[in-house]
Amino acid sequence: MQKYDYVLIGSGPAGLGAAFRLKELKPACTILMLEKGSASSGGLRNDCKMNFSWPIGFPEDNWERSEGEAFLEKVIEHLHPPIKETRNMEIYQNRARRLDTELLSIRQSHLGTDGGLELIKRLVADLGALGVDVETRREAGDVDEEARVLETSAGPVQFGALLVAPGRQGFNYLQRLMENLDIPYVDHIVDIGIRVETREENYPIVKDYYDPKFHFPDRVRTFCTNSGAAHVVREKYLTQDGRPFPSVNGHAWSENREANGLVNFAMLKTVRLTEPLASGQRYAEMLGLQAALLGGGQPLMQRVGDFRLGKRSTAAGFNHDLYDFEPTLKACTPGDISLAMPARILRAIWKSMKILDTIIPGVLHPGTIMYYPEIKLYANKPRFRDGSFRVRDRIWAAGDGAGTSRGITAAWASGIRAAEGMVKFSEG
Repeated sequence: MQKYDYVLIGSGPAGLGAAFRLKELKPACTILMLEKGSASSGGLRNDCKMNFSWPIGFPEDNWERSEGEAFLEKVIEHLHPPIKETRNMEIYQNRARRLDTELLSIRQSHLGTDGGLELIKRLVADLGALGVDVETRREAGDVDEEARVLETSAGPVQFGALLVAPGRQGFNYLQRLMENLDIPYVDHIVDIGIRVETREENYPIVKDYYDPKFHFPDRVRTFCTNSGAAHVVREKYLTQDGRPFPSVNGHAWSENREANGLVNFAMLKTVRLTEPLASGQRYAEMLGLQAALLGGGQPLMQRVGDFRLGKRSTAAGFNHDLYDFEPTLKACTPGDISLAMPARILRAIWKSMKILDTIIPGVLHPGTIMYYPEIKLYANKPRFRDGSFRVRDRIWAAGDGAGTSRGITAAWASGIRAAEGMVKFSEG
């Protein structure tokens, strides 16, 4: 049987951050990093947009400001990110404040999907040079806690300490593992929303601030803005019983690619299910399946002009008279998102879009597209035993899938924090 001091499930930012920190603290230790895909499938691969300001990405029930900012500096020391310039912030912030909205000023870096792939290759090569074994296409399975054995698709491996950091895509795996190991958790928070696509001239703030972070009333926010060579993509999720449903997301290539003049961003409402306490995962699955039913297995898209008139969009309505750019996501069904999205969520998002159109006139151009659904599943909340995200004596959980982060930099920081706890535990 293979034996390692540390086994890390997931090669996203949390796993990478943990691996580098473990090698800094214990250079001679043995580490195995498992990835079920062909390469890291975390945020580094998806647009590689990074935020380096508190509190973006840091759930405040797991982080104090002082420690979050301290760990951010450790992330910066390792990644050396090129920070993008911002301009005219005071103008936009003053407009937002008048409408009870906040525009956060964030230090940001953007490498693009192609730049992210190059960064992943470099990071994995650096880990290899440090002696870390990185195995792709090897899927993690059950854990025998007493024997400290992890079952995998390529045979069992014994660990001294285990970090479970499978990211959002590993949401279901982490839940099954916690249930099998009797780890208490809740998953009562989920983000539900749409992705907006329009011409860059209708959202010119992106020329001054690459990924504007607006926080509106009713727990609605903008998220993951892409411009330049930007496009909307379809993602596939599975319910806990294996039924597929689509979601959407946004990407952008680096500045080395030719721009297409379009911009896309998410409008998300955070939903917290507390009375009675219910599963955000199950709720999101139901909404995803309903959208798939109405879209014939595809996401839905609707023009703002049609939505305002209270009618569905049709393929015939996407013409060059009323609609002056091609949707970047072709595998999408024109329809009526109001049939699929709960009214309370839709009202809050539409109200926020009207506020945004007042701050930046043009966003609600009749040709603007709203894609639905965009669902973010990072609501697992294990009951941690200590501040290093330990869930059992020799098992830790970190990253977006474990609710310790929401994004690349905070996930990397949570991996560092877990690694420090793993070393302290093994030495204690």
